[in-house]
Amino acid sequence: MSTVHSIKEDVVSYWGERSKDFASQRKRELESKKADRWKAEILPFLSDDRKHTRILDVGTGSGFFSILLSQEGYENVTGIDLTPEMIDKAKELSQGLTPAPSFFVMDAEQPDFESESFDMILTRNLTWTLPHPDRAYREWCRLLKKGGILLNFDADYGEENPSSVELPENHAHKGIAPELMRRHDQIMAALPNSYLKRPGTDVELLKLAGFSTVTVDFQVSDRIYQEIDEFYNPVRLFKLYAKK
Repeated sequence: MSTVHSIKEDVVSYWGERSKDFASQRKRELESKKADRWKAEILPFLSDDRKHTRILDVGTGSGFFSILLSQEGYENVTGIDLTPEMIDKAKELSQGLTPAPSFFVMDAEQPDFESESFDMILTRNLTWTLPHPDRAYREWCRLLKKGGILLNFDADYGEENPSSVELPENHAHKGIAPELMRRHDQIMAALPNSYLKRPGTDVELLKLAGFSTVTVDFQVSDRIYQEIDEFYNPVRLFKLYAKK
């Protein structure tokens, strides 16, 4: 059986190899109509105080959410990711942006910040990759101020089969080499969230972690992915909202 250390190494290696193509697609997504749709999912939960509101984007990848919110004028946005190549791409994509987000290589399960440092934590397609989602949720609760909000956009990738959806030729999934796809499947098989009933398990873990309010929105995909284009996610997303 794979150890946690080797699973994380595999995850970093996989996303490191995909970082260039992934960043190119995220750049195009930032310039697409999807960007405004993502803003509509997030901005209603944020304070209008763009100078002092502190936001942490966990598993930022190439910086999509961090850049999106910095473009909206939020001055204290931090993105973290375990994959150094992704952080390099995030820094490249955010060059010239004022205010600019900060990016760090950091483990989502062991974030190196003081307690009650952030007003919001948000993440997209990350928690399915975590060997210890319970640990991550406890840490994220620790990092939030009282009344702080977690927005987690994810999907039950171990349960759902998107094979019936015909994806366009320019879709990212069509460009993954067979060897990379094999490694992706091996990683999924080694991760606990591939076998847990989601998001029900997440709701339980979030409450155990100390969040006072937890709700699930199952309609995110209907709002974001109105077209089957290169950005389309064939597995339906859910949005977990958790308030400390």
